[in-house]
Amino acid sequence: MQRLILRSKNQIALASGLLIAAAFLNRWTVGSPLVFEGALIAAALMGILPIAIQAYQAARLRLVTIDALVTIAVLGAFAIRNFEEAAIVTFLFLFGAYLEQRTLHKTRSAIKELLEMAPETALKLMEDGQFAEVDVEDVEVGDILLVKTGAKVPVDGTVTAGEGSVNEASITGESMPVPKEKGSQVYAGTILDNGTLQIAADRVGEDTTFAKIIELVEEAQDSKSAAERFIDRFARYYTPTVLAMGLLVGLLTRDVELAITILVLGCPGALVIGVPVSNVAGIGNGARHGVLFKGSEVIGDFSRVDTVVFDKTGTLTVGRPAVAETEFYGENTAEAPAYLASIERESDHPLAKAVLAEIGEIETYAVENTEVVKGAGVVATVNGHRVAVGNAALMARENVALDDKARAALASCEERGNSLVLTAVDGQLQILMGVRDQIRPGVKGVLERLKRLGVRSLVMLSGDNQGTVDAVSRELGLTEARGNMLPEDKAAYIRSLIAQGRTVAFVGDGVNDSPSLALAQIGIAMGGGTDVAVETSDVVLMNSDLGRLPHALGLAKATARNMKQNIFIAVGVVLVLLASVLFGEWMNMSIGMLVHEGSILVVILNGMRLLRFRLTTSRERS
Repeated sequence: MQRLILRSKNQIALASGLLIAAAFLNRWTVGSPLVFEGALIAAALMGILPIAIQAYQAARLRLVTIDALVTIAVLGAFAIRNFEEAAIVTFLFLFGAYLEQRTLHKTRSAIKELLEMAPETALKLMEDGQFAEVDVEDVEVGDILLVKTGAKVPVDGTVTAGEGSVNEASITGESMPVPKEKGSQVYAGTILDNGTLQIAADRVGEDTTFAKIIELVEEAQDSKSAAERFIDRFARYYTPTVLAMGLLVGLLTRDVELAITILVLGCPGALVIGVPVSNVAGIGNGARHGVLFKGSEVIGDFSRVDTVVFDKTGTLTVGRPAVAETEFYGENTAEAPAYLASIERESDHPLAKAVLAEIGEIETYAVENTEVVKGAGVVATVNGHRVAVGNAALMARENVALDDKARAALASCEERGNSLVLTAVDGQLQILMGVRDQIRPGVKGVLERLKRLGVRSLVMLSGDNQGTVDAVSRELGLTEARGNMLPEDKAAYIRSLIAQGRTVAFVGDGVNDSPSLALAQIGIAMGGGTDVAVETSDVVLMNSDLGRLPHALGLAKATARNMKQNIFIAVGVVLVLLASVLFGEWMNMSIGMLVHEGSILVVILNGMRLLRFRLTTSRERS
């Protein structure tokens, strides 16, 4: 019976409201006191049932809740035959719970949207060579799947055949289609806008990126921040205090109605709901914009960050070396790129790959008499010419003369953090290339936005040499940059910053970043990084997009402000109501309950504003 009544709360609220409306309609028309009181008594008795049941269930757990205050207040109203207020109070309480339920449901829209995107079936290649539709739970690693235009990608996998464009908004938050071809990675829950793909399943079920996103958001929205835990403890003691205060006032004043009104007005509903709704809405907004907060606790700490420490490779830089500068020397240089490509195509060195990418498609020659000079480069015969490819030390070994212009170019390249690839043909320098890890597009703008959001120190730590680190730091305008750092050095540096009283966020993507990610107050992982980095972190930037970091910080600050606003509204309303009933004459139980339920709705709607949060220039400066 109890379950049935609780499941029917909304219907009971509607019936109660209709009875109250009928009572007042009777008063204004027929004027029958019997009908008026009868309708109000029926409405009050009907409305108090689910409230009293909830109070009883909480009491069994030794908790005195808002439901208990309302139940006692309504019973007291019956005792003094104030049926009008008893009926109105129960209706407003149930109607407020209905509005709260509806609006809170909207704040969890991120989870609902994610769950709706989850694929349920897949087209799997069977033993007879045909594709058949199966449940996605039946797909195993290594299976070949077919994805057609408009279909959802069922698992994380690698494209084995076909081409197309995939909408990865469910993973990255970006709606622009991403072209896919053989060898490309695809993710479960994304949608193939056009084309047809065959993919090999790499991660299935709960191991897919999409499943992990849903799990992280659910865990985050169910977690409690320090503020929520404090308010829970506060409400546990506050509610019995209000009950005691009401009884004391009743005993001292002999005014039962005043005591009952205090019980109603002292309900801390807005205070209890205000902080959770802010956290849930903030986490939901982040999920839709490619930012995963791992819990409500993270938001409070992140909002206070004043120092952001970055790993260099793969975070501030792309993580792949590319040719940044090229100079040609001498008169007959037309064949030199072909000679250089001929030698580099036989090497697996990252610099060789960068050089080949820069040269592009070109005719190459057979390479003979190859001699690898350790730590310097390669010397070989190409098309009858002696070709040396390497650093300045190799040029000196080969007696290649460098004029003043070439020496100045070498020094300038090294100053800017480049690794040098020099090419000499028959003892004459012909090509100088400067290769370095390229800074991620838009990083400088991201750092400027972080400064406007109140970050005082931007620091870079790297295992790379100090010269390269300094060059990147100068280009980006960082506060500090340190090179030649091992993982333990980075962790020690984070400890030193925390010891200075800084609130530190560390941004990284590799296994070697994990100790620093765990040690910093806020660890921020690039979503395309290693699993251990993502697991260790507090915040994940999906698709390794550093451009989401300002939105994440701005959202954390907005959520923290929103929580404080809701606490202020909730406490302020209770104080005003209690002051009004103790020192004024206009306040009664019905008005108090109306204001009380209105305050709950206000804090919920205030929290829901976070669902539409977008970082703007004005917010960055606030």
